[in-house]
Parts: sequence; structure tokens; C-alpha cells
Amino acid sequence: MRILILDPYYPDVLDALYDAQPRLADAPYDEQWRAIMNLSFGTSDAYSVHLRELGHDAHEYIPNCRPLQLAWAREHAPRLSRLPWRIAGQAILLAQANRFRADVVYVQSIGAFRPAVLRALSRRTKLLVGQIASALPQPERVRVYDLLFTSFPHFVGRLDVPTELLRIGFDERVLDRVAHPPRHDIVFIGQLGGQAHRRANGIVESAARQVAIDVWGPGDEDWPPDSPFRRRHHGTAWGIDMLAVLRGARIAINRHIDASAGYANNMRLFEATGMGTLLLTDELEGLSDMFIPGSEVITYAGADDLVEKARWYLAHEDERAAVAAAGQARTLRDHTYRARMQELADRLERRLRQVRS
Repeated sequence: MRILILDPYYPDVLDALYDAQPRLADAPYDEQWRAIMNLSFGTSDAYSVHLRELGHDAHEYIPNCRPLQLAWAREHAPRLSRLPWRIAGQAILLAQANRFRADVVYVQSIGAFRPAVLRALSRRTKLLVGQIASALPQPERVRVYDLLFTSFPHFVGRLDVPTELLRIGFDERVLDRVAHPPRHDIVFIGQLGGQAHRRANGIVESAARQVAIDVWGPGDEDWPPDSPFRRRHHGTAWGIDMLAVLRGARIAINRHIDASAGYANNMRLFEATGMGTLLLTDELEGLSDMFIPGSEVITYAGADDLVEKARWYLAHEDERAAVAAAGQARTLRDHTYRARMQELADRLERRLRQVRS
């Protein structure tokens, strides 16, 4: 299979990279692309690396990264690089699709493109596939897809498009890139502001008033000045920097927002355990399908329970280390992107056979 992967990045992540490396915007496409992948943000290039190991041709494009896309246009379609970006952005993306001639276009964020763009992509491939692990976008941005994959069990069988469960994973390659992480007892990394995160963050914030928790993430200004989310805030940490914080922590706290509908499902489950840190996560349905609560991860039910368990594991290092090691072993055995891509490839091949028949 030829699989074109569209993976829009957070603008803040891209802005930070190009601000730190002002000359990068003028570099060749491959150099810029590698610099972005080296951030280890999100899934990075884990999809394409492991799909190529399986014999498929795959590549991640980042359609909202203006300097990267313009570099591609300068090298492959110079006329497009001279257009205003509001026109060039879509034109370059479609030119990439034409050139790649994908069997599958795989969109990592299904709400990132207008329906007209999705329809244009659909005409350039056999199978338009999307990934969803957040609140649903408008229905017209969903119906264009031929197939959706989701880590939300409550979406399976309930959408207008065939939808299958495919869990999030961990990119084990990052373990070789974090040698000397910063040391902290308890860390929390996530979006701090916004209404969607308010309830879940309130539990963590309440706990942080009783036990010291070091915090990273945007949105701290949404909290009052006396909040521990302000007093112990260390800025933002993306990609490899976030993973380094996790690896250097004794305990990582996780929480789910309302979009998860009461199911255990987010990247931090696998990032924290994969980095070898004890994960203290909210007690939700489906967690036992991925980890053994009490042995591989520790769960909490409310702020007081979180505080009690955090203090206990800080005071009992052998037990903390044992749970952390068991959680990491489970993730590296069952929850890597290497394993997920085998599963994804099998399903895509099955769907393509149905399309051809």
C-alpha cells in the first residue's frame, strides 16, 4: 500500500521550533521535515517508519506548516510557492496527493479540513481514512470519510461512517533520546485552560493544594494567582521535552476530559508508562483492557484519593518502582506503534480488498 498521512500540528509547537531555529524556514524540505519529526510530538513519524517496516510506502505531511509546505512547493511545484498562502496551502496539499498517488489518505485529525478539501482528496485515493480521539466535528466533516479509526469505544458503531477501534500507542524509539531528564516527584502535563478541561483539571488542581505537583501546559492564566497551577507552573513542554519530564518524574498524574465519556483513553496512559514512570490515572471504564490497575498503573477516584496514593507511593519507593517497571513492560510489550501499525495495515488491506471487489 501507498499511504499518505496528513498530520496537522499544534501551531504553538511549530512556532516554537521555527522561532528557535530562524534559518530553518529557508532549508530544504527534507531538512525541515526531519527537524519537525525530531520533536517527537504526537505520533511523529512512527506511522511511516513502522508501515515501511511492513513493506508499505508511507509518509507524513504536515499541511498547516507553512514554511515546510512552501519548501516542498519550491522543489516540486515552484509556481505554487509564489501564490498567497491562503491559496497555496490547499493547492500544495492536493499537488502532494497527486504526486504521491496514495492508495490510502490517512488524516490524523478529521476536523482539520473543510469538506471541499476532503472531497478533493477522496478523488485522489482509493480510501479516505480519518482518526478521531476528541469531540466530533461538524457532521459534514465526518461523512466524507470512507472509514474512521478511533480510540474511543463509545464511537464504534455509532457514527455515520464505518468506525473501528484502534488504540493509541507509544513510540519506543524516544527512550534512546532521553538520557538525563529533569528530576521531579510528581508531575502533571496537559492543557490547563479551556472549558473542556475545567472539570477534570479541577480535581488535579485541588490535589495540588495538598501535595506538591509540578505543572506544565498552556492555559495557566485561566486559574487564580494563588492556584498551584500558577505557582508551580513551568511553562509548556511538547514532544521530547514533555517525554523527558515524564521520564524524570517519580509519579505522573493523568486525567481524562469529558469527551472520553468515562472511558480510559489518552496518549498520556502510554507516554508515562512507556517512559518508565508510575502512572496515577483516573479510575475509568476500559482501563483494565490495557493495564492491570494496582499492578501496572494506579488509579484514583477524586482529589483526596489522588493525594493519599501519591503520598503513599512517594514514601514507598520499592512499591512505586515495581509498579512503574510493570507498567513500562506492559506498554513495550502490547502498546507500541510497531504493534499498532501491524493492526492498522491489516485492516486497511482488508478494506482495500473490499473496495477493489
